[in-house]
Amino acid sequence: MPTLVLASQSASRRRLLESAGLKPTIMVSNVDEETDFFNAMTPEDMVIALAITKAHTVREQVNYPAIIIGCDSTFEFEGQSLGKPGTAHVAKERAQRVRGKSGYLHTGHCVIDTEQEREISDRITTKVTFTDMTDAEIDDYIESGEPLHVAGGFTLDGFSSPFIPSIEGDYTNVVGISMPFLRSAMTQLGYSWPEVKLMK
Repeated sequence: MPTLVLASQSASRRRLLESAGLKPTIMVSNVDEETDFFNAMTPEDMVIALAITKAHTVREQVNYPAIIIGCDSTFEFEGQSLGKPGTAHVAKERAQRVRGKSGYLHTGHCVIDTEQEREISDRITTKVTFTDMTDAEIDDYIESGEPLHVAGGFTLDGFSSPFIPSIEGDYTNVVGISMPFLRSAMTQLGYSWPEVKLMK
């Protein structure tokens, strides 16, 4: 049975896998996401390229049978990719822009089976709609520190959940990894979901 490897330091992705009964080994890719090469791409292409790069970077460090999962997410708003804000100023500016409007959370996925030397990649997109947050609500949210280090500056499973009245599409995709996609990919690789849950 191969080892399930998550090529990400995202706590949300790890929680998603664990809450579904999976037992991932964590290996951080340390890929530089802020390069001209990636930034020149459309949001849709960028998340796929980064997911593949992360998965293959970790693949080079693995010398045992493994299923490696690489992911990358970004929030597309009015045609622009909004990654991790990094600073409170940028986070506030973005929150003010998106309030009362909708955008698209893209997550690129790359699953590599090292034994079969097979790879499955895809992008899943979910429409996210925000409520018309007040300035006080935005300031309070920024003070939590949460939005600084997450794609788009919001999370569906954290402090910003009261400000997202609706989504269209896959909830888990917004959190960081599409679990229905992962099941589909595993099925294509020949593994039943009960077998995936036995991987360690």
